[in-house]
Amino acid sequence: MITLHHLENSRSQRILWLLEELGLTYEVKRYARDPKTMLAPAALRQVHPLGKSPVITDGEVTVAESGAIIEYLLDAHDLQGLLRPVAGSAARRDFQFWLHFAEGSAMPPLLMKLVFETVRRKAPLLLRPIASGIATQVERQFYGPNIASQLDFMDAHLRSQAWFAGEAFSAADIQMSFAVEAAASRGGLGASRVRLAAWLARIHERAAYRRALEVGGPYALPG
Repeated sequence: MITLHHLENSRSQRILWLLEELGLTYEVKRYARDPKTMLAPAALRQVHPLGKSPVITDGEVTVAESGAIIEYLLDAHDLQGLLRPVAGSAARRDFQFWLHFAEGSAMPPLLMKLVFETVRRKAPLLLRPIASGIATQVERQFYGPNIASQLDFMDAHLRSQAWFAGEAFSAADIQMSFAVEAAASRGGLGASRVRLAAWLARIHERAAYRRALEVGGPYALPG
């Protein structure tokens, strides 16, 4: 039996979505964030030394990291290749690229924005002007332009195809969902990037996505 160790409002939501897309039988073990730090609870360290989510256990096998979990589940349970393009195709190369781009390129500047916005809000009152000034400079010179260029890149990629790995929905779209939803929440993704906004609307309409929300509970990324 596959067990998803599911942390609220986290990357594990997209693994839950993948499990629903594959129609697998699974169970969910839920974990709540610390209300003050918003970090994962120490109990997750009993599953994996890093104490982070997502993590799945499948019998004696434990797999962490979203991309690795996706590949494990596809290798084991998507034998017909419904959610991964055929090997050697251009779509498969796109699939591999976006599977890694999501965490390797898209998420770091979005996470940096979250960190600096938190510093801006929570700095001691006397230090707040200094903290705000530093945050503004980092935004202008680094993560702001990076986020904008990456969103433009994603939007342009969808100009000629409906999904990230071609004309068929794939697990690359599932992997990309967290970054795009984070961008919609705090990264400036708006209606001007028409194709990316339309893609986001399409994934929200998928039945498996909606079932995953019902199973996983409320899902709201911090702004």
